[in-house]
Amino acid sequence: MRVYLGSDHAGFELKTHLVAHLTGLGHEAIDVGPASYDAQDDYPPFCVEAARRTLADPGSLGVVLGGSGNGEQIAANKVPGIRCALAWSVETATLGRQHNDAQVVAVGARMHTLDEAAEIVAAFVATPFSGEPRHQRRIDLLSDYERTGVPPALPPEQIPAPTTTT
Repeated sequence: MRVYLGSDHAGFELKTHLVAHLTGLGHEAIDVGPASYDAQDDYPPFCVEAARRTLADPGSLGVVLGGSGNGEQIAANKVPGIRCALAWSVETATLGRQHNDAQVVAVGARMHTLDEAAEIVAAFVATPFSGEPRHQRRIDLLSDYERTGVPPALPPEQIPAPTTTT
């Protein structure tokens, strides 16, 4: 499988480790940058590029890395059509693929050892989307909102009655 990886300075060492790890597992790991360590670089260009390339290459996946993974996830999710999950365990990585059909995973390099992060990313890459109708329905609701700007309808029976406080 082709996997696009992008990071900032905080994720640079982990990105280098993951490129080698994924290649060793038989994947085609494509480093979209940065090419060298720069303590002043910014994550958005590299994370957006990893997400854009993933979206343009059906069947591929992406990995974005930074200190916590939070900003990197936000950046990747700005690419229309991308679903990027922040993973902090093998379970959250697996569920991001199984239930949400996430194409990109964000991992915090300062939150995990190199080996822990490699295990999280390997689980993400190895896990297929379940295809269960309930999960696809939820993905479709979000995709429709992203495309049209019209929010999904609230189920009338689930809207709380107005309350007053005195």
